[in-house]
Amino acid sequence: QVQVAESGGGLVQAGGSLRLSCTASGLTFDAWTMGWYRQVAGKEGEGVVCVNWSRDKIYYTDFVKGRFTISRDNAKNTLYLQMNSVRPEDTAMYYCAATPGTQYSGTWLPPPEYFGWWGQGTQVTVSS
Repeated sequence: QVQVAESGGGLVQAGGSLRLSCTASGLTFDAWTMGWYRQVAGKEGEGVVCVNWSRDKIYYTDFVKGRFTISRDNAKNTLYLQMNSVRPEDTAMYYCAATPGTQYSGTWLPPPEYFGWWGQGTQVTVSS
C-alpha cells in the first residue's frame, strides 16, 4: 500500500525559511515522479514544483522560482521542499503528490489529476 506523509509545516515570519518533508512508503521511490502542491482554504489548489526520479528534470511554477528548492533522497524515500524568502501569500496547506513513472520531462507542471497518491497535507502559515 502506497502512502505519503508530509511534515515540517508551521508558522514562519515573512522572509524566513522552512523545510517540508514528504516520506513515502510501499513503493519503489526512485521509480516515481513526485510533486508539491498547495491550497488555500476556499480556493483552487495550485502546483508548486515537480521532480523526476533522478532529480534532473524539475519544473517550478513562476511564483516560487528562486525561492523554493525541491530535492529528494531516494535512499531515504523522502522528498523535500526548502522554502526560503517566504511571503504571506505562501500561506497554504502543502501537499506531497506521487505517481509511478520515470518519464517526466521537467518541461511542464502536471495538473493534480496526474498524481494518484497524496499526503494529508502540512499547513504553512507566513506572518507579515
